[in-house]
Amino acid sequence: MGTANGEQPAAGASSDKLRHVESMSQLPSGAGKISGINAVVLGESLAAEENDLIFPSPEFSADALVSSPKQYREMYERSIKDPAGFWSEIAETFYWKEKWNPSEVCSENLDVTKGPVQISWFKGGKTNICYNAVDRNIESGNGDKIAMYWEGNEPGQDGKLTYSELLEKVCQLANYLKSVGVGKGDAVIIYLPMLLELPIAMLACARIGAIHSVVFAGFSADSLAQRIVDCKPKLVITCNAVKRGVKPIFLKDIVDAALVESEKNGVSVGLCLTYENQSAMKREDTKWQAERDVWWQDVVTKFPTKCDVEWVDAEDPLFLLYTSGSTGKPKGVLHTSGGYMLYTATTFKYAFDYRPTDIYWCTADCGWITGHSYVTYGPLLNGATVLVFEGTPNYPDSGRCWDIVDKYNVTIFYTAPTLVRSLMRDGTEYVTRYSRKSLRVLGSVGEPINPSAWRWFYNIVGDSRCPISDTWWQTETGGFMITPLPGAWPQKPGSATFPFFGVQPVIVDEKGQEIEGECSGYLCIKKSWPGAFRTLYGDHERYETTYFKPFAGYYFTGDGCSRDKDGYYWLTGRVDDVINVSGHRIGTAEVESALVSHPQCAEAAVVGVEHEVKGQGIYAFVTLVDGVPYSEELRKSLIVTVRNQIGAFAAPDKIHWAPGLPKTRSGKIMRRILRKIAARQLDELGDTSTLADPGVVDQLIALSDC
Repeated sequence: MGTANGEQPAAGASSDKLRHVESMSQLPSGAGKISGINAVVLGESLAAEENDLIFPSPEFSADALVSSPKQYREMYERSIKDPAGFWSEIAETFYWKEKWNPSEVCSENLDVTKGPVQISWFKGGKTNICYNAVDRNIESGNGDKIAMYWEGNEPGQDGKLTYSELLEKVCQLANYLKSVGVGKGDAVIIYLPMLLELPIAMLACARIGAIHSVVFAGFSADSLAQRIVDCKPKLVITCNAVKRGVKPIFLKDIVDAALVESEKNGVSVGLCLTYENQSAMKREDTKWQAERDVWWQDVVTKFPTKCDVEWVDAEDPLFLLYTSGSTGKPKGVLHTSGGYMLYTATTFKYAFDYRPTDIYWCTADCGWITGHSYVTYGPLLNGATVLVFEGTPNYPDSGRCWDIVDKYNVTIFYTAPTLVRSLMRDGTEYVTRYSRKSLRVLGSVGEPINPSAWRWFYNIVGDSRCPISDTWWQTETGGFMITPLPGAWPQKPGSATFPFFGVQPVIVDEKGQEIEGECSGYLCIKKSWPGAFRTLYGDHERYETTYFKPFAGYYFTGDGCSRDKDGYYWLTGRVDDVINVSGHRIGTAEVESALVSHPQCAEAAVVGVEHEVKGQGIYAFVTLVDGVPYSEELRKSLIVTVRNQIGAFAAPDKIHWAPGLPKTRSGKIMRRILRKIAARQLDELGDTSTLADPGVVDQLIALSDC
């Protein structure tokens, strides 16, 4: 069997398991050794459009945790050939009250034709993720190290907690929760903005074995009520209000309405613990139900600062996180304690090349999986110093991120491509007025990052000296699945590169047959990994139907993917974001990337619409660079750009001018709304309350015929 580039496998390589890294043996270890490819070295020059490869500098690689393709390959091979041994060695670095059975490290069935799907790791082992994330760091002598910095909505609002202070606050809340009857296995809904109290609440639940379900504090009352009805929590934790920029959001009012709605559906929650966020709203202005509502500051601070740990089985539930489903009903993704702990800690450590002196900032909200794995658990399990930001990246202006980077000397900055493109649009002067010299590693999460945004992030934000960990993963995977390791191999702008340890990606065709070498198809994962979700809460049948029935024996990611001749993986977007035009399957991300490469296009979002001839047509929403006027000439120029880069079959049928795109607070584009606007189904727009700027929808409708 040939490898991805047609060469035979290196001696000792197992082609059935390691086919996607066999081509790494052909990769040069430095730009100076490469011929026929335009390459640059980290820190030496800008990455231009003709540069296919960006190499880590010898200095960066020398200090990196994984410093070469050879080292990665050896570690990866071990993780695939001996997953029990590989992950057990990592597990040994954490505290376990009771050891797992060494002969049963992993048990799995991913094939629906052979019985119920099930995954377990380290079953029988007893541990606690809060203890490992907080107590263990204090016991190793880092009690006085800053665990979390907090930057408020307004510049000048800030705070910090050492690991010792964090533990005291976690224990006080844990003791309060126990006092009101919350125990192991009970659900707690957390509806908080990015105050320090949010990760504190997550850790307090984990400490006593309760299951937290964080709901992004931007979801509507109806959405919150759906989640309350599904998981039936013992209490809801919220705050009275928050400011996002200059706009106040009255969170307690939303919770009040959700609790009324959930009671109509048979689920009554008798307690609402409310944090008084004084910078957004005074206590006396908050609507109150004395028999149900309790102020956090009045009760939690009275409890002891020590709380015994509830030791839980590795397979006991840790949290529920609801993600959108194609049917409209949210899916309650369930993650368990032990495997998730190891996986988030290990992916954080290697993907960001973490070292103890780093100051780490992930811009995600804890209402999403990124905030669980890479704001709270992954960093703290490594003893890191984390920055928590309450505000928005463009308030009071578009330089806020870089002001914060300089203020705290941030070394690792992890954000979404949407934010990168938004800041690109605002111009480089907002970036270059700040030093950013502390930055060492950049990261991208949430969707494929188009090459032009990648290069801007690399050249402008990182001064061409910071590698970018362009991570691919999902709520369901718990942690990174395909990701660069910053010092290990050259990067290709827009590619997630290679799989993380223990992850076996395969690309299959419509019939579920694995495709070799350079190809495109459906991305699936063969075999389980420790961070995998175990079920959908209360609906294992939907779990199997959605993720394991499409291709028996595999976890189906729902994403399209290409693998190039060098074995690099390129995510092309959700399969349901693939448009079938006259038999051509066109990834929306591919068309968006081509549009954004036009010098006057700041951002684009593409959806499919019905077409009487082609089956589906391509409908593109385009946001222009500030100051560029709409014109028919520009519309034609954008279409020509796509024709030139992809082909005539991919040319957009409609360019819809967009002053902005409908996005959630986390920066995710709400394509559901764009599809409805494109199809003129304006009475089916649905809930727009979670949008950062709901007014964008009306602007888009007004421009429909322009």
